[in-house]
Amino acid sequence: MKNLWSDAEARKVADAYIAKGINPDLAIRVYTTRLLGSEPKLVLHGGGNTSVKTKMRDVLGQEVEVLCVKGSGWDMGVIEPPGLPAVRLAPLLELAKLDELSDEDMVNAQRCNLLDSNAPNPSVETLLHAFLPHKFIDHTHANPILALCDQPNGEALCREVFGNRVALVPYIMPGFALAKKAQQVFESHPNCEGMILLKHGIFSFGDTAKQAYDRMLDLVNQAEAYIAKSAKKSFTSAGLPKNIVSAAEVAPTLRGLCAITEDAEQRQYKRWIIEHRDNQAVMDYVNSRDLSRYSQVGVVTPDHSIRTKAIPLILPAPEVGKLEDFSRSAEKAIKDFGSAYRAFFERNNHRLGGIKKMLDPIPRVILVPGVGMFAIGKTAKDAAIAADVAENAIDVITMAEKIGTFESIPDADLFDIEYWSLEQAKLGKGAEPPLGRQVAVITGGASGIGAATAKAFARAGAAVAVLDLDAAKASAVAKPLGGIGLACNVTDPASVTDAFAAVARHFGGIDILISNAGAAWQGRIGDVDDKVLRDSFELNFFSHQNVAKAAVNQMAAQKTGGCLLFNASKQAVNPGPNFGPYGLPKAATLFLSRQYAVDYGDIGIRSNAVNADRIRSGLLTNDMIATRSKARGLSEAEYMGGNLLKTEVTAENVAEAFLALALAEKSTGAVLTVDGGNIAAALR
Repeated sequence: MKNLWSDAEARKVADAYIAKGINPDLAIRVYTTRLLGSEPKLVLHGGGNTSVKTKMRDVLGQEVEVLCVKGSGWDMGVIEPPGLPAVRLAPLLELAKLDELSDEDMVNAQRCNLLDSNAPNPSVETLLHAFLPHKFIDHTHANPILALCDQPNGEALCREVFGNRVALVPYIMPGFALAKKAQQVFESHPNCEGMILLKHGIFSFGDTAKQAYDRMLDLVNQAEAYIAKSAKKSFTSAGLPKNIVSAAEVAPTLRGLCAITEDAEQRQYKRWIIEHRDNQAVMDYVNSRDLSRYSQVGVVTPDHSIRTKAIPLILPAPEVGKLEDFSRSAEKAIKDFGSAYRAFFERNNHRLGGIKKMLDPIPRVILVPGVGMFAIGKTAKDAAIAADVAENAIDVITMAEKIGTFESIPDADLFDIEYWSLEQAKLGKGAEPPLGRQVAVITGGASGIGAATAKAFARAGAAVAVLDLDAAKASAVAKPLGGIGLACNVTDPASVTDAFAAVARHFGGIDILISNAGAAWQGRIGDVDDKVLRDSFELNFFSHQNVAKAAVNQMAAQKTGGCLLFNASKQAVNPGPNFGPYGLPKAATLFLSRQYAVDYGDIGIRSNAVNADRIRSGLLTNDMIATRSKARGLSEAEYMGGNLLKTEVTAENVAEAFLALALAEKSTGAVLTVDGGNIAAALR
């Protein structure tokens, strides 16, 4: 693992913060914390922590000794000074005199001694940092270290590799008891450079930030070198069917099976977002004949359980032509996983006196031989984090199995850490947004109405996939929204198939389609060239059919309903002169939306349309507006506001209409007019 320390960069970062009035020790602490956080094989997504003991002035201007320690949930890779809140050190050290301290009292004591009451909660391992005497302390969950200590003989292995360089601490759940034990172990090994918490991670110490960082990297690399030298085994592949179903075909089925039915009669579901991974390391892991042994042992480090649960679900390899068989097997396996999880909860909750409330029994990681890994979360971000954590576990277990046998913490400890309130607090609470857990696909999404719609649906909580001819433009809209942008020629069924397969791999399926792509061909209908008319039908009608078919296919596999939304335009019901090539296919699209409502309502798929007029977009350009307003002897403002409300209608107004229809759970076959008032275009 490369040492990233740079004297020049360290000075640059520290000087920039010092110039802003930041404590010099804290400034350099931020620099090395980011170095550690930039390496995923050391820490991931809020894991790990660092600290520095220094002096700061309180509100009275008095200089006090403080511990600046990473705030709970902060990501070390992008941390800023506020992410290392200052806690008065003396009161923390007084706590070491106690024999016991509850989690609630520990958190209270830490918060009561913050210099800034608005600061984030200090790490759950704050007391461990406080009880050790070193100025700079680093803590990571380094993969090579975990591969050594996650073994039946992990303690002996660590002693063999490191000798007296590190002290070893038996597994204890983070908190006061672990801090006390670490203090006792250190006092017996006062010259150690670091400390390995068995089945958990590693601490390194130093008088300077560089010394602590260098020691961390050196110890991790020492473990890595030992594993490379001592590796004796590799995974042996299991026998797989010759032809395997693709991840894009599997994902919607899994997504639907994992959905929690909240009201079957009303078709109300708690859905999930799914992310697929299939790199070589993942495939070697899931295709091994020993997968059912090493993958079912537990997590590689305790805090992973809140992201992935204790174990993943394993499914059989899906064979081409036998997808229904796979679906039945997967349904049974998910139910069995839930039953096993309930039993796991009940026996451990009984041990604690029945004080806990069971979390949902849905797996967070699904392993499918021949296909790869599917990670599950309530948002796209959560699914990506679960996937990263699961890949990290695969790396650790792969190394552990090369030198021995992977071993995790006992069943009771797995429960205690998953149900620990201080760990669950990292996930955050609060009401979900109206379209939370849903996936929306927007065609023609790179500009105008499409871009406005993507933004509106993302604000409402949906994971968005923006489709457009230009992938770069689509990504420019989608990326700031946490979504994906994809190239798609909606008039080409093969291109549509590829784009929807990419959506399935990235999000697991689709819940809402906004079929928006279109262009305005003009011409007097008796004179227009057939090619113009056919081209217009390809984009303004057949493209809507292409994407609706692809969406319905995934929705049917998910069995959780769905919503189709079509941009029909006022031309569908109120044709204008010389706009027949545009209005005719739009009229067909309006009928198409109603046909989908008729044909798929029985499986909970709604289909509605928006009838919009005079919107500045790709269809109605500024040049077209200027030409039309001039022809009518009107100003542009008069032309665009030539409606009953005397106001211009924007792309954002159309986006609001699409959103309203998406949320109207009991409406299908409807058409919503967005034109400021045009009676001639109103449906009768």
